[in-house]
Amino acid sequence: MPLEWYSRCFFVKEKIFMRYKLLGKSGLRVSELSLGTMTFGEDWGWGASVDESRKIFDTYTEAGGNFIDTANGYTDGSSEKIVGELIAKERERFVVATKYSFPLQMNNKKGDPNASGNHRKNLIQSLEGSLKRLNTDYIDLFWLHAWDFTTPIEEVLRSLDDVVRQGKVLYIGISDAPAWIVSQANTIAQFQGWTQFVALQIEYSLIQRTPERDLLPMAKAFDLAVTPWSPLGGGVLTGKYNQPPQAGDEQGRLTNAALGSISERNLAIAQVVSEVAAEIGHTPSQVALAWLLAQSGVIIPIIGARKLTQFQDNLASIEVSLSPEHLQRLDEISKIELGFPHDFLQNDVIRDRLFGGTFNTIENHHI
Repeated sequence: MPLEWYSRCFFVKEKIFMRYKLLGKSGLRVSELSLGTMTFGEDWGWGASVDESRKIFDTYTEAGGNFIDTANGYTDGSSEKIVGELIAKERERFVVATKYSFPLQMNNKKGDPNASGNHRKNLIQSLEGSLKRLNTDYIDLFWLHAWDFTTPIEEVLRSLDDVVRQGKVLYIGISDAPAWIVSQANTIAQFQGWTQFVALQIEYSLIQRTPERDLLPMAKAFDLAVTPWSPLGGGVLTGKYNQPPQAGDEQGRLTNAALGSISERNLAIAQVVSEVAAEIGHTPSQVALAWLLAQSGVIIPIIGARKLTQFQDNLASIEVSLSPEHLQRLDEISKIELGFPHDFLQNDVIRDRLFGGTFNTIENHHI
């Protein structure tokens, strides 16, 4: 191929084109932003139409995106059906991730204790349903959606390993679970020769930094890719709640406040995000996402939207570069106390005793 061809394909400056990351300790290559499809479908009364979903999908794929995130219960199964239709022509190109644990609302008969959860029965029936709705023979990444604290970890791991060996699932991940559960799971899997988790999905943003206490250090230690959900803090980091309410928007403000998304602390963080955005000529959403992308480890934010314009704005975050000064300002306004034992072990007196006064002379390549 002539050099001009490669130039047209990979170095066109006027277009956004994503880079790729390895999915944790696997060799799977995924785009640096994941397409969240919880908004695909109007079953819940607020999602994107099929036509708008297609426009969002096309914009994502034209930018090189290949990592699609959905779940069995999103918009009562409509999300998976729409995704299945969108990927049908080029199924092999896409890394399709879906989840099990929660039931479909339309099938959730009150009083059925096995319609949800982490156990083998729900795993199998959820997987089979997802395969049908996605119209595919396999799932690239199958997530445990939320830890139920009742199913033995060995049952979960062996069940997931079985579906991997059957070829119905290629990789597995875990979402919304304590760090000690994930650590225990991958340690057991390693020594049993079972399939290990390669990815962790958690809530993480400038207003939700508590995963920095244990979940994120654990992810680095086990080489897990991290896919943060709600990277804009439920919309707070867009700065819209720092503005006077628009006509017809008061109900939205009250709803979010009731959910705890709006607080003086969160509004203060959103204000600094907006100030940084104004200084560098980008939107607050782009700054909030750029902050996530600048964090250490394999961080792959999940971006989703109800409108194409919102999605296009979020997608452009990969072109934003934050200066050390801006990163410091954002860190200072949003930082949290790590608590015990982290703060205790980082105390200068304790470090001095642990290292015999030589801590600052040691190059720690484990960090």
